[in-house]
Amino acid sequence: MLISHFSTGIVEAGCDEAGRGCLAGPVFAAAVILPEDYRNSRINDSKKLSAKMRGILRMEIESEALAWCVATADHAEIDQMNILNASILAMQRAVGGLAIIPGLLLIDGNRFKPYRDIPHQCFVRGDSYYMSIAAASILAKTHRDAYMTGLSEQYPIYGWLRNKGYPTSEHRTAVIQFGLSPFHRRSFTLREQLKLTFQPVDPEL
Repeated sequence: MLISHFSTGIVEAGCDEAGRGCLAGPVFAAAVILPEDYRNSRINDSKKLSAKMRGILRMEIESEALAWCVATADHAEIDQMNILNASILAMQRAVGGLAIIPGLLLIDGNRFKPYRDIPHQCFVRGDSYYMSIAAASILAKTHRDAYMTGLSEQYPIYGWLRNKGYPTSEHRTAVIQFGLSPFHRRSFTLREQLKLTFQPVDPEL
């Protein structure tokens, strides 16, 4: 079972992101504050859950959390500052959007930058240990998946409905054949790997 709280008596916000390894679209991040006595045995690292279960848990978390917020850093910001810094920025934006100011941030991963005067702790694979981080991972993942599903209607040729922007064979093949969309991240290594010329594609293709 995941640990419900890191330290008793302090309002904690778990933070996580989704979409760092994608070739297209924003990186999404979530911050979640759960009640101190909150229990939900089904909450886990979003990668270990089915899409159906993530959808169910998203509704439960958004209904039962004391506060939650989802924020993004878009593909242009990723290209400008790199994916690590963009992920941190998205998490900071999510924290800034909380209706309650937390006394401690629990961060998934090993890197973060101080935000305001709120202390933080980083945990590698934190979404496998702390419930608030796992809840944040579920919100970040489900909100990003919904965004990419919507975007796939405008650019169906890349298979984003299925791959959500990750570098699957289907996605790579489409990029080779049709070029890049306006939502692709130009700074990622796909350019060097495939020797591409970056030309926006017609969304009607």
